[in-house]
Amino acid sequence: MNGGGEDQDLIRLRNVSKIYGKGSGAMPALRGVDLDISHGDFVAVMGPSGSGKSTCLNILGCLDTPSSGHYLFEGVDVGALTRNQRAQLRRHYLGFVFQGFNLLNRTSARENVELPLLYRGVPARRRHLLAQNALDAVGLAGWENHTPGELSGGQQQRVAIARAIVTEPRVLFADEPTGNLDSARSREVMQLLSDFNRQQGITIIMVTHESDMAAYARRIVYFVDGLIARDQRNGDQT
Repeated sequence: MNGGGEDQDLIRLRNVSKIYGKGSGAMPALRGVDLDISHGDFVAVMGPSGSGKSTCLNILGCLDTPSSGHYLFEGVDVGALTRNQRAQLRRHYLGFVFQGFNLLNRTSARENVELPLLYRGVPARRRHLLAQNALDAVGLAGWENHTPGELSGGQQQRVAIARAIVTEPRVLFADEPTGNLDSARSREVMQLLSDFNRQQGITIIMVTHESDMAAYARRIVYFVDGLIARDQRNGDQT
């Protein structure tokens, strides 16, 4: 993107609203949200079901568009981009980790991690190297030829994280990344995300229902009824 330097916010939402449906069936999911997120931040987004947190994440990840208001990414108004330009933004600047892992069952861990590079047209030899480096970074050296069915839930989520970071994204979006994991595996995944945030400066925006997982973030944003009810900094992180 060509929006500016490190001294400006990476993400800005200004009076963003999202309404689903029309007329008497209209349902406001966001009601004029203002939000700033800086380079290198780690934000946990919390709130009850229906509060607007997932809608906000989808808009930030260019998976949805606001009904009104402005979304600026590095100073660029995302609303002014074409659908293809938004797809390019997702492909080159954003990474995604989901609760359900979203891995291809019949392909190896390395092939799953290579997928974003394949979409970019990266040559095979370079893809193999970058995917292997990403798997090494999440502690899966030696598991690259295993399919998801041969991996534990925690290992599958590590593959998903490797796939998300292999393109060196500016922002990593994580939607309930520990929702399908036990407490020990959840802590391992959160420590991994925290390390990537601190050591590589990847900005992380994570939706979670779990306060102990949100404790790994630098900041917690609470949504209630389509609005930000509270935005607070966490204390020193462990």
